[in-house]
Amino acid sequence: MILLKQVKIIDPNSPHNGKVVDVLIQRGKIVKISKRITNKKAESWKLDNAYLSPGFMDIGTQVGDPGFEHKEDLSSATAAAAAGGFTAIACTPNTHPVVDAKAEVLYIRNYAQDSLVDLYPIGAVSKDCKGKEITEIYDMQKAGAVAFSDGHHSIDNSGLMMRSLLYVKPFNGVIINQPLDPDTSHGGEMHEGAVSTSLGMKGIPALAEELMLQRDLYLLEYTNSRLHVANVSCSNSVHLIRQAKKNGLQVTASVNPMNFIFDDTALTGFDTHLKVMPPLREKEDIKALKKGLKDGTIDSICSNHTPEDEEGKKLEFVYAKPGVIALETTLATCRTYLEKTLTIEELVIKLAIAPRQLLGLDMPVIAEGNEANLCLFNPDKEWILCEKDLHSKSRNTPFMGKQLKGKVLATFNNGKASKQF
Repeated sequence: MILLKQVKIIDPNSPHNGKVVDVLIQRGKIVKISKRITNKKAESWKLDNAYLSPGFMDIGTQVGDPGFEHKEDLSSATAAAAAGGFTAIACTPNTHPVVDAKAEVLYIRNYAQDSLVDLYPIGAVSKDCKGKEITEIYDMQKAGAVAFSDGHHSIDNSGLMMRSLLYVKPFNGVIINQPLDPDTSHGGEMHEGAVSTSLGMKGIPALAEELMLQRDLYLLEYTNSRLHVANVSCSNSVHLIRQAKKNGLQVTASVNPMNFIFDDTALTGFDTHLKVMPPLREKEDIKALKKGLKDGTIDSICSNHTPEDEEGKKLEFVYAKPGVIALETTLATCRTYLEKTLTIEELVIKLAIAPRQLLGLDMPVIAEGNEANLCLFNPDKEWILCEKDLHSKSRNTPFMGKQLKGKVLATFNNGKASKQF
Protein backbone atom coordinates (compact mmCIF):
# COMPACT_ATOMS: atom_id res chain seq x y z
CA MET A 1 0.00 0.00 0.00
CA ILE A 2 1.49 3.34 -1.13
CA LEU A 3 0.22 6.78 -0.27
CA LEU A 4 1.28 9.55 -2.66
CA LYS A 5 1.14 12.85 -0.82
CA GLN A 6 0.25 16.13 -2.51
CA VAL A 7 0.73 15.20 -6.14
CA LYS A 8 -0.62 17.26 -9.03
CA ILE A 9 -2.82 15.21 -11.37
CA ILE A 10 -2.15 15.67 -15.09
CA ASP A 11 -4.77 13.65 -16.94
CA PRO A 12 -7.31 15.35 -19.24
CA ASN A 13 -9.66 12.37 -18.82
CA SER A 14 -9.62 12.50 -15.01
CA PRO A 15 -12.12 14.40 -12.85
CA HIS A 16 -9.10 15.40 -10.74
CA ASN A 17 -7.09 16.92 -13.61
CA GLY A 18 -5.02 19.88 -12.43
CA LYS A 19 -5.73 19.26 -8.73
CA VAL A 20 -3.18 18.70 -5.98
CA VAL A 21 -4.34 15.64 -4.00
CA ASP A 22 -3.31 12.56 -2.04
CA VAL A 23 -3.60 9.23 -3.87
CA LEU A 24 -3.80 5.85 -2.12
CA ILE A 25 -2.73 2.79 -4.13
CA GLN A 26 -3.42 -0.72 -2.88
CA ARG A 27 -2.93 -4.04 -4.72
CA GLY A 28 -2.49 -2.27 -8.03
CA LYS A 29 -5.63 -0.13 -7.76
CA ILE A 30 -6.33 3.50 -6.99
CA VAL A 31 -8.53 3.09 -3.91
CA LYS A 32 -8.85 6.71 -2.83
CA ILE A 33 -8.17 10.23 -4.09
CA SER A 34 -8.71 13.13 -1.73
CA LYS A 35 -7.23 16.45 -0.64
CA ARG A 36 -5.88 14.78 2.49
CA ILE A 37 -5.59 11.07 3.25
CA THR A 38 -4.34 9.57 6.50
CA ASN A 39 -3.38 5.89 6.53
CA LYS A 40 -0.76 4.70 9.02
CA LYS A 41 -0.44 1.31 7.31
CA ALA A 42 0.58 2.80 3.97
CA GLU A 43 4.11 3.64 2.82
CA SER A 44 3.93 7.41 2.48
CA TRP A 45 5.73 9.19 -0.38
CA LYS A 46 6.01 12.97 0.00
CA LEU A 47 8.08 14.32 -2.89
CA ASP A 48 8.70 17.89 -3.95
CA ASN A 49 6.89 19.15 -7.07
CA ALA A 50 5.49 15.70 -7.88
CA TYR A 51 3.14 15.29 -10.84
CA LEU A 52 1.06 12.18 -11.54
CA SER A 53 -0.04 11.21 -15.04
CA PRO A 54 -1.12 8.06 -16.86
CA GLY A 55 1.86 5.87 -17.71
CA PHE A 56 3.52 6.79 -21.00
CA MET A 57 3.36 4.61 -24.12
CA ASP A 58 6.02 4.30 -26.82
CA ILE A 59 5.27 3.20 -30.37
CA GLY A 60 8.23 1.76 -32.26
CA THR A 61 10.64 0.51 -29.61
CA GLN A 62 13.39 -1.79 -30.92
CA VAL A 63 13.57 -4.57 -28.31
CA GLY A 64 16.16 -6.82 -29.98
CA ASP A 65 14.59 -10.01 -28.66
CA PRO A 66 14.67 -12.54 -30.30
CA GLY A 67 17.94 -12.52 -32.21
CA PHE A 68 19.72 -9.40 -31.00
CA GLU A 69 19.67 -9.97 -27.26
CA HIS A 70 23.27 -8.74 -26.95
CA LYS A 71 21.96 -5.25 -27.77
CA GLU A 72 18.66 -5.45 -25.88
CA ASP A 73 16.32 -8.13 -24.60
CA LEU A 74 12.77 -7.94 -23.34
CA SER A 75 13.89 -7.73 -19.72
CA SER A 76 16.29 -4.82 -20.26
CA ALA A 77 13.87 -3.06 -22.62
CA THR A 78 11.05 -3.16 -20.08
CA ALA A 79 13.40 -2.02 -17.30
CA ALA A 80 14.52 0.93 -19.45
CA ALA A 81 10.91 1.73 -20.26
CA ALA A 82 9.84 1.70 -16.61
CA ALA A 83 12.77 3.96 -15.69
CA GLY A 84 11.56 6.43 -18.31
CA GLY A 85 7.92 6.47 -17.21
CA PHE A 86 6.65 4.13 -19.92
CA THR A 87 4.16 1.48 -18.84
CA ALA A 88 3.58 0.24 -22.38
CA ILE A 89 5.69 -0.15 -25.51
CA ALA A 90 4.75 -1.26 -29.01
CA CYS A 91 7.69 -3.22 -30.40
CA THR A 92 8.97 -2.98 -33.97
CA PRO A 93 9.10 -6.27 -35.89
CA ASN A 94 12.82 -5.97 -36.79
CA THR A 95 14.04 -8.94 -34.77
CA HIS A 96 15.47 -12.29 -35.87
CA PRO A 97 13.23 -14.00 -36.67
CA VAL A 98 11.09 -11.09 -37.78
CA VAL A 99 7.69 -10.69 -36.12
CA ASP A 100 5.84 -11.72 -39.28
CA ALA A 101 3.65 -14.59 -38.05
CA LYS A 102 1.34 -15.57 -35.21
CA ALA A 103 4.05 -17.44 -33.25
CA GLU A 104 6.32 -14.40 -32.96
CA VAL A 105 3.40 -12.19 -31.92
CA LEU A 106 2.49 -14.64 -29.16
CA TYR A 107 6.12 -14.81 -27.99
CA ILE A 108 6.05 -11.10 -27.14
CA ARG A 109 2.52 -11.14 -25.75
CA ASN A 110 3.27 -14.06 -23.44
CA TYR A 111 6.37 -12.40 -22.01
CA ALA A 112 4.34 -9.36 -21.01
CA GLN A 113 1.86 -11.24 -18.85
CA ASP A 114 3.81 -10.71 -15.63
CA SER A 115 5.60 -7.48 -16.46
CA LEU A 116 5.25 -3.95 -15.12
CA VAL A 117 5.45 -2.76 -18.72
CA ASP A 118 2.81 -3.91 -21.19
CA LEU A 119 4.28 -5.17 -24.49
CA TYR A 120 2.37 -4.81 -27.74
CA PRO A 121 3.75 -6.44 -30.90
CA ILE A 122 3.76 -4.58 -34.20
CA GLY A 123 3.47 -7.19 -36.94
CA ALA A 124 5.54 -6.99 -40.11
CA VAL A 125 3.82 -5.96 -43.33
CA SER A 126 6.15 -8.07 -45.47
CA LYS A 127 7.83 -11.40 -44.78
CA ASP A 128 11.25 -10.85 -43.18
CA CYS A 129 10.60 -7.10 -43.67
CA LYS A 130 12.01 -7.48 -47.19
CA GLY A 131 9.23 -5.50 -48.86
CA LYS A 132 8.11 -8.21 -51.27
CA GLU A 133 5.55 -10.73 -49.99
CA ILE A 134 2.71 -9.62 -47.72
CA THR A 135 2.31 -11.38 -44.36
CA GLU A 136 -0.73 -13.00 -42.77
CA ILE A 137 -1.91 -9.71 -41.32
CA TYR A 138 -5.30 -10.95 -40.17
CA ASP A 139 -3.83 -13.93 -38.25
CA MET A 140 -1.35 -11.66 -36.47
CA GLN A 141 -4.09 -9.20 -35.59
CA LYS A 142 -6.12 -12.00 -34.03
CA ALA A 143 -3.03 -13.10 -32.07
CA GLY A 144 -2.55 -9.62 -30.61
CA ALA A 145 -0.61 -7.45 -33.07
CA VAL A 146 -1.73 -3.84 -32.56
CA ALA A 147 -0.42 -2.36 -35.82
CA PHE A 148 1.58 -3.34 -38.90
CA SER A 149 4.85 -1.99 -40.20
CA ASP A 150 8.22 -3.01 -41.55
CA GLY A 151 9.72 -0.95 -38.75
CA HIS A 152 13.06 0.60 -39.65
CA HIS A 153 12.63 -0.61 -43.23
CA SER A 154 10.45 1.77 -45.22
CA ILE A 155 7.78 0.11 -47.36
CA ASP A 156 8.98 1.19 -50.81
CA ASN A 157 6.86 -1.24 -52.86
CA SER A 158 3.75 0.78 -53.76
CA GLY A 159 1.63 -2.28 -54.51
CA LEU A 160 2.53 -3.84 -51.17
CA MET A 161 1.74 -0.60 -49.37
CA MET A 162 -1.64 -0.32 -51.09
CA ARG A 163 -2.58 -3.93 -50.31
CA SER A 164 -1.57 -3.60 -46.66
CA LEU A 165 -3.72 -0.49 -46.27
CA LEU A 166 -6.64 -2.44 -47.74
CA TYR A 167 -6.02 -5.53 -45.57
CA VAL A 168 -6.29 -3.62 -42.29
CA LYS A 169 -9.52 -1.80 -43.20
CA PRO A 170 -11.97 -4.52 -42.07
CA PHE A 171 -10.71 -4.34 -38.47
CA ASN A 172 -9.88 -0.61 -38.50
CA GLY A 173 -6.18 -1.38 -38.24
CA VAL A 174 -3.31 1.00 -38.91
CA ILE A 175 -0.22 0.79 -41.08
CA ILE A 176 2.90 2.48 -39.71
CA ASN A 177 5.56 3.60 -42.17
CA GLN A 178 8.76 5.60 -41.70
CA PRO A 179 9.02 7.27 -45.10
CA LEU A 180 12.41 7.16 -46.79
CA ASP A 181 12.75 6.44 -50.50
CA PRO A 182 15.70 4.01 -50.77
CA ASP A 183 16.67 5.02 -54.29
CA THR A 184 16.80 8.72 -53.50
CA SER A 185 18.63 8.21 -50.19
CA HIS A 186 20.94 5.37 -51.31
CA GLY A 187 24.33 5.51 -49.61
CA GLY A 188 23.60 8.65 -47.61
CA GLU A 189 25.05 9.04 -44.11
CA MET A 190 23.54 12.37 -43.00
CA HIS A 191 21.20 15.12 -44.19
CA GLU A 192 22.06 16.49 -47.62
CA GLY A 193 22.94 20.16 -47.40
CA ALA A 194 25.72 22.65 -46.86
CA VAL A 195 27.08 20.74 -43.86
CA SER A 196 27.29 17.39 -45.64
CA THR A 197 29.06 19.10 -48.54
CA SER A 198 31.59 20.77 -46.24
CA LEU A 199 32.27 17.46 -44.48
CA GLY A 200 32.56 15.50 -47.70
CA MET A 201 29.74 13.15 -46.67
CA LYS A 202 27.11 11.71 -49.00
CA GLY A 203 23.75 13.16 -48.03
CA ILE A 204 20.17 11.98 -47.59
CA PRO A 205 17.94 14.67 -49.10
CA ALA A 206 14.71 15.74 -47.43
CA LEU A 207 13.17 14.79 -50.77
CA ALA A 208 13.70 11.11 -49.92
CA GLU A 209 11.23 11.44 -47.05
CA GLU A 210 8.83 13.75 -48.86
CA LEU A 211 8.53 11.56 -51.98
CA MET A 212 7.52 8.47 -50.05
CA LEU A 213 5.23 10.41 -47.74
CA GLN A 214 3.42 11.96 -50.72
CA ARG A 215 3.01 8.49 -52.23
CA ASP A 216 1.68 7.11 -48.94
CA LEU A 217 -0.85 9.91 -48.68
CA TYR A 218 -2.06 9.29 -52.24
CA LEU A 219 -2.48 5.59 -51.43
CA LEU A 220 -4.22 6.47 -48.16
CA GLU A 221 -6.73 8.63 -50.02
CA TYR A 222 -7.28 5.86 -52.58
CA THR A 223 -7.85 3.13 -49.95
CA ASN A 224 -9.62 5.28 -47.32
CA SER A 225 -7.65 3.40 -44.67
CA ARG A 226 -5.47 4.49 -41.70
CA LEU A 227 -1.81 5.51 -41.77
CA HIS A 228 0.66 6.53 -39.08
CA VAL A 229 3.75 8.38 -40.26
CA ALA A 230 6.61 7.52 -37.91
CA ASN A 231 9.58 9.76 -37.14
CA VAL A 232 8.77 12.82 -39.23
CA SER A 233 11.90 14.92 -39.76
CA CYS A 234 11.32 17.49 -42.55
CA SER A 235 9.43 20.78 -42.66
CA ASN A 236 7.68 19.91 -45.91
CA SER A 237 6.56 16.58 -44.41
CA VAL A 238 4.81 18.51 -41.64
CA HIS A 239 3.09 20.64 -44.31
CA LEU A 240 1.96 17.55 -46.26
CA ILE A 241 0.51 15.91 -43.13
CA ARG A 242 -1.22 19.12 -42.06
CA GLN A 243 -2.87 19.42 -45.47
CA ALA A 244 -3.84 15.73 -45.51
CA LYS A 245 -5.59 16.13 -42.15
CA LYS A 246 -7.46 19.17 -43.46
CA ASN A 247 -8.57 17.04 -46.39
CA GLY A 248 -10.05 14.48 -43.99
CA LEU A 249 -7.51 11.68 -44.41
CA GLN A 250 -7.04 9.31 -41.47
CA VAL A 251 -3.38 10.08 -40.90
CA THR A 252 -1.41 10.56 -37.69
CA ALA A 253 2.27 11.31 -37.14
CA SER A 254 5.04 11.10 -34.56
CA VAL A 255 8.44 12.69 -34.04
CA ASN A 256 11.37 11.61 -31.89
CA PRO A 257 13.47 13.89 -29.66
CA MET A 258 16.69 13.67 -31.69
CA ASN A 259 15.04 15.36 -34.65
CA PHE A 260 13.66 18.31 -32.69
CA ILE A 261 16.82 18.77 -30.58
CA PHE A 262 19.82 18.61 -32.93
CA ASP A 263 20.38 19.95 -36.42
CA ASP A 264 23.01 18.70 -38.87
CA THR A 265 25.66 21.18 -37.66
CA ALA A 266 26.00 18.94 -34.56
CA LEU A 267 27.74 16.37 -36.79
CA THR A 268 30.83 18.46 -37.49
CA GLY A 269 32.58 16.50 -34.73
CA PHE A 270 31.60 13.15 -36.33
CA ASP A 271 30.04 11.90 -33.06
CA THR A 272 28.52 8.55 -34.02
CA HIS A 273 26.02 8.83 -31.15
CA LEU A 274 24.39 11.55 -33.26
CA LYS A 275 24.09 9.30 -36.30
CA VAL A 276 20.40 8.47 -36.41
CA MET A 277 17.64 7.61 -38.85
CA PRO A 278 15.94 9.74 -39.97
CA PRO A 279 19.04 11.95 -40.05
CA LEU A 280 19.39 15.24 -38.22
CA ARG A 281 18.02 17.92 -40.53
CA GLU A 282 18.28 21.74 -40.49
CA LYS A 283 17.20 24.47 -38.06
CA GLU A 284 14.16 25.32 -40.19
CA ASP A 285 13.03 21.70 -39.99
CA ILE A 286 13.24 21.80 -36.19
CA LYS A 287 11.06 24.93 -36.14
CA ALA A 288 8.48 23.20 -38.32
CA LEU A 289 8.49 20.07 -36.14
CA LYS A 290 7.92 22.12 -32.99
CA LYS A 291 5.10 24.05 -34.67
CA GLY A 292 3.57 20.74 -35.80
CA LEU A 293 3.68 19.42 -32.25
CA LYS A 294 2.02 22.54 -30.91
CA ASP A 295 -0.81 22.75 -33.44
CA GLY A 296 -1.57 19.01 -33.40
CA THR A 297 -0.27 18.13 -36.86
CA ILE A 298 2.18 15.81 -35.12
CA ASP A 299 0.09 13.74 -32.73
CA SER A 300 2.65 12.00 -30.55
CA ILE A 301 6.27 11.78 -29.46
CA CYS A 302 8.10 8.46 -29.76
CA SER A 303 11.50 7.52 -28.37
CA ASN A 304 12.83 5.83 -31.54
CA HIS A 305 14.75 3.64 -29.07
CA THR A 306 17.33 1.78 -31.18
CA PRO A 307 20.03 0.02 -29.13
CA GLU A 308 23.45 -0.53 -30.70
CA ASP A 309 26.48 -2.18 -29.09
CA GLU A 310 30.01 -0.72 -29.12
CA GLU A 311 30.91 -2.70 -32.23
CA GLY A 312 28.19 -0.81 -34.09
CA LYS A 313 29.10 2.65 -32.82
CA LYS A 314 32.86 2.80 -32.13
CA LEU A 315 33.70 3.09 -35.81
CA GLU A 316 34.38 5.83 -38.33
CA PHE A 317 31.19 7.80 -38.90
CA VAL A 318 30.54 6.37 -42.34
CA TYR A 319 30.66 2.79 -41.01
CA ALA A 320 28.76 3.33 -37.74
CA LYS A 321 25.18 2.14 -37.46
CA PRO A 322 22.42 4.70 -36.88
CA GLY A 323 20.41 4.77 -33.65
CA VAL A 324 20.21 5.93 -30.05
CA ILE A 325 18.72 4.56 -26.86
CA ALA A 326 16.04 6.91 -25.56
CA LEU A 327 13.47 5.24 -23.32
CA GLU A 328 15.12 6.46 -20.09
CA THR A 329 15.58 10.02 -21.36
CA THR A 330 12.52 10.88 -23.47
CA LEU A 331 10.64 12.79 -20.76
CA ALA A 332 13.78 14.70 -19.78
CA THR A 333 14.78 15.61 -23.32
CA CYS A 334 11.23 16.76 -24.05
CA ARG A 335 11.12 18.93 -20.94
CA THR A 336 14.61 20.28 -21.60
CA TYR A 337 14.07 21.17 -25.25
CA LEU A 338 10.28 21.62 -25.55
CA GLU A 339 9.61 23.58 -22.37
CA LYS A 340 8.71 26.71 -24.38
CA THR A 341 6.71 24.70 -26.94
CA LEU A 342 4.45 22.33 -24.96
CA THR A 343 2.77 22.70 -21.60
CA ILE A 344 3.12 19.77 -19.19
CA GLU A 345 -0.42 18.62 -20.00
CA GLU A 346 0.24 18.83 -23.75
CA LEU A 347 3.39 16.77 -23.27
CA VAL A 348 1.47 14.10 -21.32
CA ILE A 349 -1.04 13.92 -24.16
CA LYS A 350 1.78 13.38 -26.68
CA LEU A 351 3.45 10.69 -24.54
CA ALA A 352 0.55 8.87 -22.86
CA ILE A 353 -2.83 9.65 -24.42
CA ALA A 354 -2.31 9.98 -28.20
CA PRO A 355 -0.29 6.73 -28.65
CA ARG A 356 -3.05 4.66 -27.03
CA GLN A 357 -5.74 6.46 -29.03
CA LEU A 358 -3.87 5.62 -32.22
CA LEU A 359 -3.80 1.90 -31.39
CA GLY A 360 -7.31 1.77 -29.92
CA LEU A 361 -6.08 0.58 -26.52
CA ASP A 362 -7.80 1.01 -23.17
CA MET A 363 -7.00 4.41 -21.73
CA PRO A 364 -5.72 4.54 -18.14
CA VAL A 365 -7.62 7.21 -16.21
CA ILE A 366 -6.65 8.52 -12.79
CA ALA A 367 -9.83 7.90 -10.83
CA GLU A 368 -10.90 5.90 -7.79
CA GLY A 369 -11.42 2.20 -8.49
CA ASN A 370 -9.25 2.18 -11.61
CA GLU A 371 -6.05 0.25 -12.17
CA ALA A 372 -2.93 2.18 -11.17
CA ASN A 373 -1.26 2.68 -14.55
CA LEU A 374 0.77 5.75 -13.63
CA CYS A 375 3.90 7.82 -14.05
CA LEU A 376 5.10 9.96 -11.13
CA PHE A 377 7.54 12.67 -12.19
CA ASN A 378 9.06 16.02 -11.32
CA PRO A 379 8.94 18.15 -14.50
CA ASP A 380 11.50 20.68 -13.25
CA LYS A 381 14.11 18.53 -11.51
CA GLU A 382 17.56 19.03 -13.02
CA TRP A 383 19.88 16.04 -13.15
CA ILE A 384 22.90 14.67 -14.99
CA LEU A 385 22.59 11.40 -16.91
CA CYS A 386 24.97 8.78 -15.49
CA GLU A 387 25.62 5.10 -16.14
CA LYS A 388 23.46 4.11 -13.17
CA ASP A 389 20.44 5.77 -14.81
CA LEU A 390 20.57 3.46 -17.82
CA HIS A 391 18.87 0.06 -17.78
CA SER A 392 19.32 -0.72 -21.46
CA LYS A 393 22.06 -3.17 -22.40
CA SER A 394 23.40 -0.61 -24.87
CA ARG A 395 24.95 2.78 -24.15
CA ASN A 396 24.52 4.63 -27.45
CA THR A 397 23.27 7.99 -26.22
CA PRO A 398 24.64 11.50 -26.80
CA PHE A 399 23.30 12.68 -23.43
CA MET A 400 25.70 10.84 -21.12
CA GLY A 401 27.09 13.37 -18.63
CA LYS A 402 24.70 16.08 -19.87
CA GLN A 403 22.37 18.06 -17.62
CA LEU A 404 18.69 17.47 -18.28
CA LYS A 405 15.45 18.79 -16.85
CA GLY A 406 12.50 16.59 -15.84
CA LYS A 407 12.88 13.35 -13.90
CA VAL A 408 10.71 10.25 -13.64
CA LEU A 409 10.29 9.30 -9.98
CA ALA A 410 8.22 6.11 -10.24
CA THR A 411 5.98 4.04 -12.48
CA PHE A 412 3.02 1.85 -11.51
CA ASN A 413 1.27 -0.85 -13.54
CA ASN A 414 -0.08 -4.39 -13.22
CA GLY A 415 0.20 -4.31 -9.44
CA LYS A 416 3.89 -3.46 -9.59
CA ALA A 417 5.93 -0.32 -8.95
CA SER A 418 9.36 0.86 -10.06
CA LYS A 419 10.91 3.57 -7.89
CA GLN A 420 13.57 5.91 -9.30
CA PHE A 421 14.40 7.94 -6.17
